[in-house]
Amino acid sequence: MFSPHESGSSKFESVRKEFSWIRVRDLVPCILVTFEKEQIVVWRGKDYKLPADVQFSLDFDDWELPASYCSVTYGCFCVPSERSDVNIQLETDREKPGKRTELEGKGEGNHLPSMAHPDLTSPLLPPSSPRPHHSVITIDETPQTPQSRRSHRQNHNHHAPHPDTRVSAHRNPYEFLGGRPFSVPPPTNVNPFKNGTERIDGIYEVLKIVICLPIAAIRLVIFGVALCVGYIATRLALAGWKDRQNPMPVWRSRIMWITRISARCILFSFGYHWIRRKGKPAPREIAPIVVSNHVSYIEPIFYFYELFPTMVASESHDSIPFVGTIIRAMQVIYVNRFSHSSRKNAVNEIKRKASSDRFPRVLLFPEGTTTNGRFLISFQLGAFIPGFAIQPIIIRFPHVHFDQSWGYISLGKLMFRMFTQFHNFMEVEYLPVVFPLENQKETPAHFAKRTRLAVSRTLNVAQTSHSYGDIMLLTKASESQQENPSRYMVEMAQVESLFHIKSLEAIDFLDKFLSMNPDSSGHVTLNGFLGALRLKASNLCNEIFQFIDVENNGYISFKQFLYASSHVLKQPLFRQVCEQAFRDCDAGGNGHVSAVQFGESIRPAIPEMTKDEVQELFGLFEAAGNGRSSREEFLTCLRKNPLLIALFSPHPCHARSSETTAGDIWL
Repeated sequence: MFSPHESGSSKFESVRKEFSWIRVRDLVPCILVTFEKEQIVVWRGKDYKLPADVQFSLDFDDWELPASYCSVTYGCFCVPSERSDVNIQLETDREKPGKRTELEGKGEGNHLPSMAHPDLTSPLLPPSSPRPHHSVITIDETPQTPQSRRSHRQNHNHHAPHPDTRVSAHRNPYEFLGGRPFSVPPPTNVNPFKNGTERIDGIYEVLKIVICLPIAAIRLVIFGVALCVGYIATRLALAGWKDRQNPMPVWRSRIMWITRISARCILFSFGYHWIRRKGKPAPREIAPIVVSNHVSYIEPIFYFYELFPTMVASESHDSIPFVGTIIRAMQVIYVNRFSHSSRKNAVNEIKRKASSDRFPRVLLFPEGTTTNGRFLISFQLGAFIPGFAIQPIIIRFPHVHFDQSWGYISLGKLMFRMFTQFHNFMEVEYLPVVFPLENQKETPAHFAKRTRLAVSRTLNVAQTSHSYGDIMLLTKASESQQENPSRYMVEMAQVESLFHIKSLEAIDFLDKFLSMNPDSSGHVTLNGFLGALRLKASNLCNEIFQFIDVENNGYISFKQFLYASSHVLKQPLFRQVCEQAFRDCDAGGNGHVSAVQFGESIRPAIPEMTKDEVQELFGLFEAAGNGRSSREEFLTCLRKNPLLIALFSPHPCHARSSETTAGDIWL
């Protein structure tokens, strides 16, 4: 550590002009950076003063920090205490690429004061960087060796494509498929779906619940009465209304005011006695679409009361008792997230209703699911494809003892906790309207990125690439009684972007991975891997396992298995090779493959396999259990187990049905 009292403020004079901005990547505990006349870094209760010329800024365009905890409020940098490492960085492009020096005044153009300490290092950037000159200071809590520093740097930001990915150094058994080398981003411990107060801890909370039990009973009565009144009023408003394609008539909308007031009573029963608002809704003519972050089931109730919009919701909501009838009056646009045609129809309906001022605003939750509010996950593009102006709205639930987010927690438990609180806080902020760029053709993805950036800046939270697919993986792992289900989240939005793989396909891969009997840390050894794929230890199987184990740990994680399987599955020649493999096995051209033909085809790849072991492996390819595999069964098995395609790689001993060379067959 260094102190301003040790180095002297005068020694900073020579470097004042070198610094232009500070970027914090992996944030740390107990750090406070003020933006006032003199910059002060508070680290573990000590003050480290930097020159006033050093300007702090946050470059969110370059930030993708799923492993960071960022809170920037009123000119301060505040970081929660979960992190144990420090990495406050000033960056430079003046030194040669790849060069790294201790900050003791060494390095060309680097006139830093002498601060000989093992915790201070200077990773230097290439001179081609377009940014202004700056230097890097890394402050770590514990001394590190050069090797540990390199390991630490690898875990900074796992979204960066080159320095932060692990690439296998072993022979690639899938090289014959073509394509780029396989790499895996490092894991992240971020869980945007975890409720922070899932368990009731502390005497204060227990006493509060006991004291509030009579109040909870009264609130439950208010909730029930308000729900029944709202349901009856909605039934009256919808009675005899058949033309659901047009806006609701005015007289029916006036009846719905009874339901809207009932919704406010429901919020009151949950402890939201008053709601703080900042800003105002933009006129519907300016912003026909509104988007909001999604933390709890409370937001839809609030928006129903406040805006009475047309909401986009999952088809499953229509079958919820009472609630399904009430939201039907909002002329909800239903969507099946797993159906491409349903999503396409929903986008067309959004465009139709947003383009007509006769309809109310269209409300979407672009995250597609609820989070804990401490991160902003990936946005779906449904709100941004039509190309209308959008007003973002953010909702906060400030709390100390009770996290109101509907993360990975049951609805009944969350409602009980709300009923037994003295008061629950809620803040609503209407942000400025985000307009699509007129002077250039803007893609929906870029429009969504700008809107997401505006929301994350206002919320002061980091963005991650998680999506609803991660919820599905989390649920599947939990149902399988895994000790830490959150280890099986992979940031599905990034996986979908890289490999164009669907969430349901990822679930199938998780099923296969769980059959390998992962340990409590979510890792699988070679024996478990071979057992699930019904393979035998051999040179090829070792190469397949090493291909997945890019970190050379001797075990693999689900993220590595998913990336490896998706990488192989999406290779340009994968389908062609699968077809050729079936034709090679089906030497007689009968349209099906027997166990004997299958064994003859794979024996050059794994000559150690016995007849019984071949028969067991062949069981994966014959779904009907009739002793033979049809073309459809054969190809389906390879799509579900793409790593097995290595068994059919070109080999000089392979039997061929033609005089074509191996290179001609496979390329």
